[in-house]
Amino acid sequence: MTLDDNKNDLLPLLAYIDPAALTYQDWVNVGMALKEEGYTASDWDQWSARDTARYHAGECFKKWTSFLGTTTNLVTAGTIVDMAKRSGWQPPYSSGEDKELDWDDFIGSTKENKVLIDKNWLEGKEVIEPQTWNPVKDLIKYLETLFDSTENVGYVTTSWQKEGDNKYLPTKGNFDRTAGELIELLNICDGDVGGVFGDYNEACGAWIRFNPLDGKGVKNENVTEFRFALVESDSMEIDKQNEIIRTLELPVACLVHSGGKSLHAIVRIDAGSYEEYRKRVDYLYAVCKKNGLEIDSQNRNPSRLSRMPGVIRNARKQWLVDTNIGKTSFAEWQEWIEAVNDDLPNPESMADAWDNLPDLAPPLIDNMLRQGHKMLIAGPSKAGKSFSLIELCIAIAEGKKWIQWDCAQGRILYVNLELDRASCLHRFKDVYEELGLRPEHLSNIDIWNLRGKSVPMDKLAPKLIRRAAKKNYLAIIIDPIYKVITGDENSADQMANFCNQFDKVCTELGCAVIYCHHHSKGAQGGKRSMDRASGSGVFARDPDALLDLIELEITEDLVKQEENKAVCAACVAFLEEHYPKWEDDISQDDQCSERVMLDYCHKVLTVDAYASLTNNYVYVARQKVRQRTAWRIEGTLREFPKFPPIDLWFDYPVHHVDEIGVLKDIDAEGDQPSWKKNFKKKKSPDDHKNDRRKSVDSTYDIVKSFGEKVTLKGMAEYGGVTEKTVKNHLKEHGDFIITNQGEVMRKTEKVE
Repeated sequence: MTLDDNKNDLLPLLAYIDPAALTYQDWVNVGMALKEEGYTASDWDQWSARDTARYHAGECFKKWTSFLGTTTNLVTAGTIVDMAKRSGWQPPYSSGEDKELDWDDFIGSTKENKVLIDKNWLEGKEVIEPQTWNPVKDLIKYLETLFDSTENVGYVTTSWQKEGDNKYLPTKGNFDRTAGELIELLNICDGDVGGVFGDYNEACGAWIRFNPLDGKGVKNENVTEFRFALVESDSMEIDKQNEIIRTLELPVACLVHSGGKSLHAIVRIDAGSYEEYRKRVDYLYAVCKKNGLEIDSQNRNPSRLSRMPGVIRNARKQWLVDTNIGKTSFAEWQEWIEAVNDDLPNPESMADAWDNLPDLAPPLIDNMLRQGHKMLIAGPSKAGKSFSLIELCIAIAEGKKWIQWDCAQGRILYVNLELDRASCLHRFKDVYEELGLRPEHLSNIDIWNLRGKSVPMDKLAPKLIRRAAKKNYLAIIIDPIYKVITGDENSADQMANFCNQFDKVCTELGCAVIYCHHHSKGAQGGKRSMDRASGSGVFARDPDALLDLIELEITEDLVKQEENKAVCAACVAFLEEHYPKWEDDISQDDQCSERVMLDYCHKVLTVDAYASLTNNYVYVARQKVRQRTAWRIEGTLREFPKFPPIDLWFDYPVHHVDEIGVLKDIDAEGDQPSWKKNFKKKKSPDDHKNDRRKSVDSTYDIVKSFGEKVTLKGMAEYGGVTEKTVKNHLKEHGDFIITNQGEVMRKTEKVE
């Protein structure tokens, strides 16, 4: 910390450090740090004088000369900074610092938070001194308001003066008598307050501590309940102090006139610990300061002395002005302050806007999602949700179509929470290549890899906003959200708060937020699309667009049909390259039969070419079909009309729309009612025989497509059964023969 150009940097920090709460060595360390950083002995002395019990005039100046400094164990400004931080001081924020924003911070807003009072319009609320004054009654009411009868009260009636100074300072005082004892004695003292508390000097009055003590001392560690804090300002007129205190509705338990230039407001804090006490007092002081009440920061300590009502100070009364004013608790007051300063817009009349309606946000995804809005993609595991989001990233970056919707072109940020960096980057390239798109606008895609570094969304959102503030993103994709969920995903209020973080990002950055979430457990087909996402229904109701993926139950017949098409397409592609005259020989109908196409290829191609076709093209085509899954997208839209369900093939690593419509009549997983699932129609013997016949035909054609002789062994290995089973099925079929060497062929085929 450099102080050469600004020597006042450390002095405000000293206001947070109570010398009375330090050990002797810590006190010495403060002096050594001040000297090391170029301060004077007078600075140390003025601060040390706050410890009235241990301060001795001239001691600081004597010790100052003994601080010679060494190259080892050097005590520097960091010592004071650390002490101040532990006492509630926080470093100021500047635009050049990499500081995590909190939700209380305003981003891009000039509105001052938590300000209720315009200091320029303060008139003051008069504090009327009582003409008939009962000091004993003031004291009893004060004690009854702040203490239980069994709690020890700290108070001071004796004082002393510095040499050459007219100012009176309190001594350590008493701390071993209970509020009940004092009240009992006051009730029988016949107006003699000094007879109860001890005679005091009317030139300086008396003091009292507002938090209960343990009877062993008067330091912070002796405080048993962190119940109250002192708000005092002597830099403005008392009438204006009174107006601010009441206008702010501070939860004041007792308001005491100091007999001098200030009011002492004993404010309810009700903290459960010293740490919470410090945070609440910091909040209280910050609100007061922003509203024009300059508070003495030395009054933060819970063991602090305040002015005792019911005594005389320099011929003026120290009297109890009021009790129990403002809000009833700190929590209620804080909630009220936050509500008053919620920064929400005022209601507007529809009549004013009718003829001057604002423009709607332009679409980000046509007929689906507007720019600046939110979208959720929900689906089960292995639905390719992440791949669909990568496809969307590419579509927006390149200004292309996504599934079947046109996308606006612009910059997009993909927040990767699940994949390692290498896998994520490879996925983007794989999807680009599979989609057949030229990567002409890669600079439009930013990827933020956070695997192993993700934090809850309420912490991530400010970091995200700060990094994205000047990037002009059209959309931010967060994949997946289970990595950043805060709270119980089945709790509506907790998930509402979680989803509010997306609103924060949308509002501050003016971009869309798109995220994905998983389905709940169990079959989903019988549910509405908006009820399938895991957790609270808030997930489905919060976004402006919800796309839901549900798997379709593909039949074996459909798989065979798709295999047939894939094999035919592979044959056509291979023939185009190796035997261009094929179209003269093959009709349109023949092009739809894998058996005909393979037989033709076997006839016209060389042995090596045919082997390449079957071992590479055909085999890969079959494998891709077997790995393919089918899905149906349903949507719930807020801004656009509902679209009919869209059927997709997930052909790793991309999704393709089922343009032909073969999936149209396929049931989604769990679509059938339970009574149909439990009472399936029993197959007849003929049905089983037909199934076996079809299986033999299919297995034979597939093994034959590999380009080798079809054998019992080969068919058994492909079907995962024994050779004996294959032999029995072939005999039952009747259209096949088996040679002595175990080769299998159709009866219609010529035996060479």
